[in-house]
Amino acid sequence: MPTNPKFSSGRERPTPLWLWCAAIVCTVITLAVIIAGIVTFIGYLVIHPRVPYVSVVGAHLDPLRIDYAGILQIQATIVVRAQNGNKMAHVSFSHSNYTLSLNGEDIARLVAPPFEVSKNSSVDFNYLVQSSPIPLDPEQAENVDMALKRDYITLDLKGSARARWRMGRLGSVRFLCHLDCHLHFHPFNGTYIPSRCTSNAK
Repeated sequence: MPTNPKFSSGRERPTPLWLWCAAIVCTVITLAVIIAGIVTFIGYLVIHPRVPYVSVVGAHLDPLRIDYAGILQIQATIVVRAQNGNKMAHVSFSHSNYTLSLNGEDIARLVAPPFEVSKNSSVDFNYLVQSSPIPLDPEQAENVDMALKRDYITLDLKGSARARWRMGRLGSVRFLCHLDCHLHFHPFNGTYIPSRCTSNAK
């Protein structure tokens, strides 16, 4: 009687133990990734994090001093607010460094030490800016003189601060809060003309 070639009378080889172990390990890793994703998503929905930011909320310009030689001196107060809109997480700020300039000439640097902002809170920094004597060329001196006559002058504020908030055991998130603003004043009485000056987080 002919033998069917599709069937074998020998025993089938058992699956190697290392293959079973590899399958179990892969299954465990997959489940861990899925669970971590679900926990992170639920944590995001519960905490609903908001990006921290910095902004200029007030300022005042003292009378400008410019002599016949074109030497300029400026004194001003700039109020920068660090805002944390997260209700369940503190935010730490560091490397807060800004430069105030006029017509491309740097006037002063505004620097703050590392600090923390509590949940759903803010911290204000009152920077007192007092420049060293700034020699201006004839064109720059003429621009300042025209600004004084118009009773309207603009200072530029550029810089950034690093923000970091921690969402429980889910890890931490870092942001770079960058400021690039034009601050407008009436130099006659030093009044600040409010305008939007808020950081863009990256």
